This record gives sequence, C-alpha cells and structure tokens, in this order.
Amino acid sequence: MLKTFIGYYKKHQVLFYLDLLAATIMSGLNLLFPVITNNYIDDYIPNENMQMIITFGFVMIGLYIVRLGCNFFVNYYGHVMGTRIERDMRIDLFKKIQTLDSNYFDDHKTGSIMTYIVGHLRDISEMSHHTPENIFVSMIMLTGSFIILVNIHVLFTLIVFFFILLLIIFSALRRKQMMKASRRTRATHEDINSEVENSIGGIRLTKAFTNEDFELNKFTRVTNLYQDSYREFYFQMGIFSSGTNFFIDMLYVAVLVFGGYFVYENQITIGNYVAFFMFLNYLIQPIRTLIMTIEQVQKGWSGYEKFYKIMEENPSINNPENPVFITNPKGKIVFKNVTFQYDSSQNDVLSNFNLVVTPGQKVALVGETGVGKSTVSKLIPRFYDVQEGEVLIDDVNVKDIDIFSLRSNIGHVQQDVYIFFGSIKDNILYGRPEATYEEVIDAAKQANIHEFIMSLDDGYETLVGERGVKLSGGQKQRISIARVFLKNPPILILDEATSSLDNITERLIQKSLDKLSKGRTTIVIAHRLSTIQNSDKILVLSKEGITEQGTHDELVKQGNYYATLHNAT
Repeated sequence: MLKTFIGYYKKHQVLFYLDLLAATIMSGLNLLFPVITNNYIDDYIPNENMQMIITFGFVMIGLYIVRLGCNFFVNYYGHVMGTRIERDMRIDLFKKIQTLDSNYFDDHKTGSIMTYIVGHLRDISEMSHHTPENIFVSMIMLTGSFIILVNIHVLFTLIVFFFILLLIIFSALRRKQMMKASRRTRATHEDINSEVENSIGGIRLTKAFTNEDFELNKFTRVTNLYQDSYREFYFQMGIFSSGTNFFIDMLYVAVLVFGGYFVYENQITIGNYVAFFMFLNYLIQPIRTLIMTIEQVQKGWSGYEKFYKIMEENPSINNPENPVFITNPKGKIVFKNVTFQYDSSQNDVLSNFNLVVTPGQKVALVGETGVGKSTVSKLIPRFYDVQEGEVLIDDVNVKDIDIFSLRSNIGHVQQDVYIFFGSIKDNILYGRPEATYEEVIDAAKQANIHEFIMSLDDGYETLVGERGVKLSGGQKQRISIARVFLKNPPILILDEATSSLDNITERLIQKSLDKLSKGRTTIVIAHRLSTIQNSDKILVLSKEGITEQGTHDELVKQGNYYATLHNAT
C-alpha cells in the first residue's frame, strides 16, 4: 500500500525534490542563527568588534531574504504538488469506479462513494505535501542541532535529547489510539453524506408524505453519531496534545536548570547557554511539526486506506485477455443453457434457460414479476455474468467480446429513465457525445420530441433540473429514445419502456419505439400486451422457464396464460 502511495510522486518528482531543496535551505539557515548569536555574545560584543557585528547583521538580512523565497516556494509549490497528487488520485479512483460491475453498486451507498472521491482525498492531498517535507526538515533540524550542540557540551546535549526521546516515544504510543478514532470519523462521515444524498434525492417524496420530521430525526441521529465520533477523536487528540506540551515544558525546565548549573561550573559560557535556548526553540518547532504531522497522517492515511481498498477491488466482470471486437454485428442473440442468480438471492432467477433471437427479429418477454425478464436484458451487455451456460452474439460468447465493443452495439430504453442535470441537448448527446447538433435534432425528430423542445424558450439549451424534474415522464422517455436513435445500435433492449405512462403518451411513444426497432434485433420486456402485439415472437416466462411462445394471435388461440392476460386487458 505504501509503495502505491509513493508511486504518485513519480510524475511530480522534479517539483518534489525542489520543494525538499527549498526546505533544506530553510533548515540550514535556521541552524545558523543560534551559532551567530553565540559568536555575538561571546566574541563580537565583548571584544567590541563592530565591523563583525555590522557585517554579520547584513549577512543575516541577506540570508533571511533567501529564506523568504524558500518559504514562499515551499508553501506555494508544495501545495501545488499536493493538489496535483490529489487530482491524479481522484481521476484514478473515478476511473476505477467506472470499471466496477453492478454488484459493487448494489452493495455500496452513493453517498459513501461520493465521500471517497471528494472528502477523503482532500486530507490525502495535505498529507502527501506536508508529510515528506516535515519529516525531512525535522530530521535535518534534529541532526544538525545535535551535531552543533554536542560540540558545545556533550552531557548537556544528551540531557536535552533524552527529554526529546521521551517526547517521541509518547507520541508513538498514542498514535494507534488516534488512528482508531480517525477511522471512526471516516465511517460516520460517509454515513452523514449518504443520509444527505438520500434525503435530498427524495425530498419530493418526503414532502408528499409530510415526513419532514421523520427525515429530520434520521438526520439528527446520524449527525449525533458523527459528533460522537469526533468527540472521541478530539479526546484522543487532547491527550496527545496536552501530553506532548507537558514534555516540552519539562524540556524547557531541564535546559533552564542544567544550563544554569553548567554555567555556574564554568563548563559553558553565557553565549553557549543562550545558544542552547535558541536551539531549543528551533528544536521545538520541528518536534511540534512532527506531532502535527502525526495527526495529519492519522486523518490522511485512514482516507488513503479507503482509496486503496477501492483501487484493489477486483470487478467480477473483466475484459478478456484477447478480446473479440465486433463491428457491424448482425444481431443474432443466443442463450444456451443459462443459469443465473444474484449474489443476494438463494434461488436461481434463470435455470437452464435457452433462447434464440435471429438477426432483425423482435422478441417480446412477458410473465410475472421475478421470473427473470429484466435479467435477460442485463446478461446480454454483461452487466452480470451467468453462473452456467453461455450468452452469444453472432455465435461469439459475450465473455470473449471487448466490453466497450459489446455495449457500444447495444441500445437501452428503460422504464426508469435517468436524466442528467444539464440541457436537453446534452442529455440527447449522451447517446453519442461526438455527434453534431444537426444529428441531435434529427434524433429528436425521430423520437417525436423535437416540436416540444422547440416550444420551450431556450429550445435544446433548456435546463431540465435534477434528474429531469422539469420534464414529464413521457418527455423524459422520448429523450431517452432520442439518445438511442443517436447511438444507432444494431441491438435494442426495451425494458418496460412504456409501463408507467398514460395511454395517450404510450401510443405516441410506441410509434417512436416501433420506428426505433425497425431493422434492429430487439428484445422487448413489457407488462402491457398492447405494446408487443406486433412482435415477431412472444415468449411467456415463468419460474420454470419458457412456457409459451409464438405470435400474439397464436398465443391468444392457445387459451393459456397469455390469453388470460389478453382477455383481462
């Protein structure tokens, strides 16, 4: 995991090394000031060497100007490097999430995923910038101070660094408790984001059922858990901070007392005594920095663990090693002895299922809820993989076909249409983003939505609101049909595309669907028999598999389940 994290520095290593160089120069300059002060007190001032007093005064001004530039570089470009690493991680994470299959999204909340992408990586950015720099600078300051001080007085230096060692040991011992508390804050942060996303997404339903108080109570509960997790984190941080401050106070007392004793014994000079105090101030700074870095690492690393966990997630549906790319497929679809069940189910949804759809044929699937109609439509583009058997397109197993190639040749029109926030044009363009404006208009005309769009003040640039709330169900459905017209796939899947619409809108959309399915291999899943009567073949599914098949007229004459459905309408 650490190796993967370090790998993100490679693309920015020039900036990284320049940042460390600037920090090194700053540290070196910090070490010079107490040494020069020691010379002032023990040499230049007692010997009335005004030339050296003035000379080194100007030298220090020049050095501090250099330090000013280094300080700016570290604070500006160091953070720039951190945000670039954050950007790279965010893009990699989003790219990874795009590759995960449907099972992952079935089991994870949208709010939690959003927290991984947005919230956690912010802390990782701060950690990636500050941690290497702080550790490097602190090591230079501690090592340089030790070398200089040990040349002044060995025993005094050992006493000072003994207290520093105690401080470091205390910090290390408290690290585990802080990490544990930090992980808990991460978990509750995800919960509160999920609750907000869920509540805001369903705000209209909340208002319809007057459940504002119910939602407030749910949100209050998760917010209290969030607050409790931070209370534990701050409790651990309080122990950590107060304990370290105590050891720092003891360090000052040790320098004051032992330094006074060594001056009294004429083992060190007043200049040496002052230098020790000044070095102590410079030592406290990197120690405090290390302490803050530990706190920062707790937050950043717990976030990185979440990031790494997703990056190591292995999707169950992967591209084959030597994929087949399909171009201009004829559209033959075959289910051969297919058995399938969802991870959350104990029973097979499909068992030894067989189906043949010839190129250009329109096949409809009907049956009770739960018999696997929609599952058939999800297995063709490999949203899920079968446990047994094969799904073939043009006699090639879909598992052997490049996933992008496979799905780019399949169009979907579903009952639950997803409309993105943005313009109508952008939503239609989702079918083929590189399409021209004229092609968008043509697709809209074929979907019978062009005239409605042109009646709007902003036409195709009209904003549709979150999930298309400014559009009716029929309008959203026709936009989704326009998408598929624009995509122009050889294989079409219509999954309950008109079941939630009124009869007049259904007839209007059915005309668009009939036009869309012309010349394409089409699988239609429907409850309303009026939408499938012109199908080339209708299959009646039950838990036992296909129980009836034929044309509409043939099935009505048979007088079985399909005829019962037809007579009931």
